[in-house]
Amino acid sequence: MKEKINKIKEMGIGRVEENVSLKEYSTYKAGGIARMVIYPRNTTKLIKLLKYLKSSEIPFKVIGYGSNILFSDKTYEGVLIKLSLMACKKGLTGLEFATGIPGSVGGSVFMNAGAYKSDMGYVVETVKVLTPKYEVINLENKEMDFHYRSSFLQKHRDYICLEVVFKLQKGKKEAIEEVVSERRERRLASQPLEYPSCGSVFRNPPDNFAGKLIEDCGLKGFKKGGAMVSNKHANFIVNYKNAKSSDIKYLIDLCHDTVLKENGIDMKIEQEFVNWE
Repeated sequence: MKEKINKIKEMGIGRVEENVSLKEYSTYKAGGIARMVIYPRNTTKLIKLLKYLKSSEIPFKVIGYGSNILFSDKTYEGVLIKLSLMACKKGLTGLEFATGIPGSVGGSVFMNAGAYKSDMGYVVETVKVLTPKYEVINLENKEMDFHYRSSFLQKHRDYICLEVVFKLQKGKKEAIEEVVSERRERRLASQPLEYPSCGSVFRNPPDNFAGKLIEDCGLKGFKKGGAMVSNKHANFIVNYKNAKSSDIKYLIDLCHDTVLKENGIDMKIEQEFVNWE
């Protein structure tokens, strides 16, 4: 692996970091070590890197802000590719619902993140992606197949989101800032934003709420190591005291399996588990 790492460094793809803590690449602030993290300078460099990784059979993962990823406590023997509140300041309205949602633009589109009866599907106009054949194309809103916490990108994980064009409306700056502030206060009051987490763990089942189902099972406040089912909102697992990834996953599995056993509801997990094999 050392020779391959040196080869990648010689390729001039972009900034390279070695043996970095995965706690810095997940909003859970948990995980082991990544052998290499690369920040490609542009799409051309990204394509060059992907071709080399695939031909060399080196495992890799493209990540955004890490807001829906739970890395294991093991070392990731591969390469992480990192693609790296202006709308409010410019008086553009339409994204207020996203206030306080952890995640990058690409990750939010991938998950079709949403709140307050709105989501990315309402505001995305086009998405520029890199295809498995290394072609750069634009997908229109309809082609993105947005549904509740779902999108084309989730079903086609070998496509990489490069850019997003939003269709926003001109609004009054003061009114927009007021809505953003109100939404932020509501989230602070109802969600455990004071601790590291990845937001909602489970999708809400039809005509039900994941947090209520977990709370009704008596799991609110349940702890494992440094992880806890939030006392403020049971659909959040929080890292309240230097939790291990295994602590967090234990609680995710416990909530899922308990709700399934007691209510017969198979809640869908929103988080992605990486390097758990």
